[in-house]
Amino acid sequence: MKVKIVDLTLRDGHQSLLATRMRTRDMLPILETFDSSGIYCFEVWGGATFDSCHRFLNENPWERLREIRKRVKNARISMLLRGQNLVGYKHYPDDVVVKFVEKTAEYGLDIFRIFDALNDVRNLVTSIKTAKRCGAHVQGTICYTISPVHTIEKYVEIANQLAELEVDSICLKDMAGLLSPKMAYELVRTLKKEVGLPVDVHSHYTSGMASMALLKAVEAGAEMIDTCMSPLSMGTSHPPTESMVYALEELGYETGVDLDVLLEVRDYFMKIREKYAGYLNPLSTIPDANVLVYQIPGGMFSNLIAQLKEQNALDRLPDVLNEVPRVREELGYVPLVTPTSQIVGVQAVLNVLTGGRYKVIPKETRDLVRGMYGRTPAPVKEEILRKVLGDEKPIECRPADLLEPEFEKRKAELEKMGIEPTDENVLIYALFPQTGLQFLKGELEEEPFPTATSFGDIEGEFEVEYEGSVYSVKVKPA
Repeated sequence: MKVKIVDLTLRDGHQSLLATRMRTRDMLPILETFDSSGIYCFEVWGGATFDSCHRFLNENPWERLREIRKRVKNARISMLLRGQNLVGYKHYPDDVVVKFVEKTAEYGLDIFRIFDALNDVRNLVTSIKTAKRCGAHVQGTICYTISPVHTIEKYVEIANQLAELEVDSICLKDMAGLLSPKMAYELVRTLKKEVGLPVDVHSHYTSGMASMALLKAVEAGAEMIDTCMSPLSMGTSHPPTESMVYALEELGYETGVDLDVLLEVRDYFMKIREKYAGYLNPLSTIPDANVLVYQIPGGMFSNLIAQLKEQNALDRLPDVLNEVPRVREELGYVPLVTPTSQIVGVQAVLNVLTGGRYKVIPKETRDLVRGMYGRTPAPVKEEILRKVLGDEKPIECRPADLLEPEFEKRKAELEKMGIEPTDENVLIYALFPQTGLQFLKGELEEEPFPTATSFGDIEGEFEVEYEGSVYSVKVKPA
């Protein structure tokens, strides 16, 4: 049996361990060697990279994609797309989604891995249909989590909805490292039997189970697995590519990957790890069984610590850890992945620090309860609905149906400001109106390399005022 290796080093590897800060100039020198290894696909774009590129590195994210495509001739290249959120943190109008996917496909991207934080397939329709029309491979993605409503039957139902949209494969995305070997086997076996599409399994090493989960998934029939080169593997990242290739080959599976080439690539990324050591949070490098108790992804866990440290309230961590699953249940058992992990985490911290549950309710929590992110896996608890919305009723439609077209409006605004309104520039501005505009105006600079690890590497910030105190809550995407 052939098992295809999807290497995530150039996207999820450094997003998980190095705060998404790897510069393009440090990726390019190894690409041709890496491409000769026989790896099936490299994930190189999407997730937080688009944001981090322009905001912190003063790089054009489109230029990164262009330069990678020039050098990768054998393997496919892929991206992680947050459905209607694209690579941002809110829903964008359909015209922006269509233009973004078209332009990305035009740059040579082969595989779109498309997911929705709530597994609301309505939020995936526009991006999936556009990518299919552009001739790309579409990987319909299911966010894996554990709750009373997240059963194997429910996952099969979601996969069948994706199959009806004619996706080419299914990705099981375990962002928190909750997928056990037993569940990996049973879920993949059932998906293969009931849906029949190729399956790719993506599991973070946070709990320490990912290698076992991937192996059992392969035994159950998964055709693809996600890994990272060993210097950027393990901890909150993924199983090491080299080890998984060796183990699978020894067990009689064919990967088509040359281990000798990977060892050369490993040497390169060891130097990269040393260069970026200032970004490396020690807590991110080791498995943490807390995730099995609290179901909190590693990045979210370190952010909770950072939030409490900033408020001199680290002693309240046990209270927050107990509050997170409570808030998650009340908000409809949402999977903890960007942006819902931030929403639940922020609300839990505020519930503890302000001395009263839901005394302070950020806009993001209100929008989630209103249905502005989509349909939650379970209904929001009635008492929370009343507390958050009062007499207002949640929306029933697809959230993007309420959004006016925006691309031409943003294009006209750039023209008025004297900035060249190329599709790429308009999309940077449309997705990130503040930092994107600063980038286009040349007002941003590449941040210096940190000399010491800090919990302060962030990609977003919530700020809430309550009774004269300002609560600044910083978050990093999963």
